[in-house]
Amino acid sequence: MPSQIDVLARPVMHALRRWRFPVTAAAAGAMLVAGCATAPRPKLHAPPAPAPAPAPGAPQSPTAEKPKALVIAHRGASALRPEHTLAAYAKAIEDGADAIEPDLVMTRDGVLVARHENDITGTTNVAEMAQFTDRKRTKVIDGERLTGWFTEDFTLAELKTLRARERIPRLRPANARLNDQFEIPTFDEIVRLAEQAALRTGKPIGIYAELKHPSYFRGIGLPMEDKLAATVRAKPYLGQAPLFIQCFEGGSLRALRRTFGHAQPNVKLVQLVGNPRKSPADWKLAGDPRTFGDMLNTTGLREVATYADGIGPEKSSVVPRDAEGALAAPTALVRQAHASGLFVHPYTFRPENSFLPKALQTGGDEATRSPSGMVRELEAFIAADVDGFFTDDPALGRRAVDTKR
Repeated sequence: MPSQIDVLARPVMHALRRWRFPVTAAAAGAMLVAGCATAPRPKLHAPPAPAPAPAPGAPQSPTAEKPKALVIAHRGASALRPEHTLAAYAKAIEDGADAIEPDLVMTRDGVLVARHENDITGTTNVAEMAQFTDRKRTKVIDGERLTGWFTEDFTLAELKTLRARERIPRLRPANARLNDQFEIPTFDEIVRLAEQAALRTGKPIGIYAELKHPSYFRGIGLPMEDKLAATVRAKPYLGQAPLFIQCFEGGSLRALRRTFGHAQPNVKLVQLVGNPRKSPADWKLAGDPRTFGDMLNTTGLREVATYADGIGPEKSSVVPRDAEGALAAPTALVRQAHASGLFVHPYTFRPENSFLPKALQTGGDEATRSPSGMVRELEAFIAADVDGFFTDDPALGRRAVDTKR
């Protein structure tokens, strides 16, 4: 007769297999109970090495059903709450996101926190805090000269005295009305939120972490890769739940591949691909003349596949827009990436008119939301066979995935 833990673990096992992350019943049960134990948490053992899963895009049996595209909450439900706050992540989970995405930067005392950039001038109230007036700096970060306040000049305790603000208030005035209500969360706090949600719902909530400016942080004595790897090892939830680590700098992903190898099947590495005419910061520092565009041809994709499991390209690299601003035919990128064994998670899908193709906008100004327009845009990408996508409004992403025609 199955135990209570076995019964509770079944939905978690089923969901993890959907992500292609095999897990044993014992491990799934341990993940469920880990969040509520008052004693020190038991160590979760990695599941036995599975047989290799077919690469995305590889031929499948006639009865095999392709998994639904993953709904990745870009900085949380950032169309509805100020980005990178626990409120935004909680709303994303409530709205059906498969994974939540924190961008990670470092504090002066070496703590990973969630901010879109280490420059927090526009996303916090720091400029109004008299005690931090003298922290204003001018710095060159990844070749760009910036003036403002930066996370690496603050301890965690100091950052916790600040409050988050909406990054694009002109387009999201409802979010701006929530300014100064939320703290800057740590990565640990975000993992705890996901773990508690998994315990409550029986559905594992993926973590999709991005390392921001790792070469810069390494240059000032704050190596992000080591800190992230240590956090993954210390958190039982991160030993079992779907964990994606993404970065624009391939050097960081190569270092993490050496750290994790292929022995932890729940960890997937993702090469982010920026503007095809620009170059990753680590390539610039090394004098490598190549650009992001060189990652997107057949040779580049094969090289990426030696250290990463997937790519996160700009969405225009998958389905471009024509001269009139309408969606054009898909490119060959998804097919070519799949042929190299890479999954494809494009970014970013947003519901405001400002971000949508002209034909999918609704009446109003650029800040007006067009939910049906975003869903229709996503349907074109799902039809192009993407494996997942980043969206600021996971509820609409969930609708597009679950009602796919």
